[in-house]
Amino acid sequence: MKKFLFLFSFIFAIAFTLTGCGGTDEDNNAGNDENNDTKQTGSLFDDIKEKGVITVGTEGTYAPYTFHNEEDQLTGYDVEVIKEVAKRMDLEVEFMETQWDSMFAGLNSKRFDLIANQVGINEDRLANYDFSEPYTYSSAVLVVPKDNSDIKTFADLKGRKAAQSLTSNYGAIAQENGAEIVGVEGLAQSIELIKQGRAEATVNDKLAVLDYIKSQGDESIKIAASSDDVSEMAFTFNKGNEDLVKAVNEQLAAMREDGTLAKISQEWFGEDVSTK
Repeated sequence: MKKFLFLFSFIFAIAFTLTGCGGTDEDNNAGNDENNDTKQTGSLFDDIKEKGVITVGTEGTYAPYTFHNEEDQLTGYDVEVIKEVAKRMDLEVEFMETQWDSMFAGLNSKRFDLIANQVGINEDRLANYDFSEPYTYSSAVLVVPKDNSDIKTFADLKGRKAAQSLTSNYGAIAQENGAEIVGVEGLAQSIELIKQGRAEATVNDKLAVLDYIKSQGDESIKIAASSDDVSEMAFTFNKGNEDLVKAVNEQLAAMREDGTLAKISQEWFGEDVSTK
């Protein structure tokens, strides 16, 4: 009798545990769906208009696109462009500052509605995200110490240490050319590692590098090579938000038409980088 009761209790405990485990994933998924949908009564754009606020993911450490000025105010080309877009949509902007390597995870989890951080359009990203019309055109450059004479082309990166943000287009270029990647959080850190001798090069955006050299007066580095390929940068959205993408594109088109986009570009770069 005792053996029977023990066996019955053991079987019941297993069944209860399995039932609990079987329900956990389903319950968690349901909870996630509920959390995702609770605040969203219609489309994302409908909710944004109702709140009057659009949330934007950005680094805040990537001059001249998104950074803090001497008054510790968030500013930069990308920041000013999205603020003007939002203004024309009668929306306030709430910026969510996030490290680059966590940026897409933040968008995936809906921490923010879009990314404004010089995101380059490429095939892999197009498979998972939607993009606005481009608002920046630039090219990749190879940066090395000023006295370096060994690395003259992208192909020379083979077997060399390149300081790169791990998920950036520029990191991919360095890797495609055989570089050994040293992970960093941004351009400034990349250059610092080069100056310390912990990296031999970095691939980054031409406009950002020129701005860094100009603003820092740093003569210890140089541009060794430039890519012939022009990169297109745009605001990035989760898929399924076509009405929001369309609304943003309408404002970008209006800003291009009335010269506002060119004006913002001129203020930051001394030339219009919003067209090819």
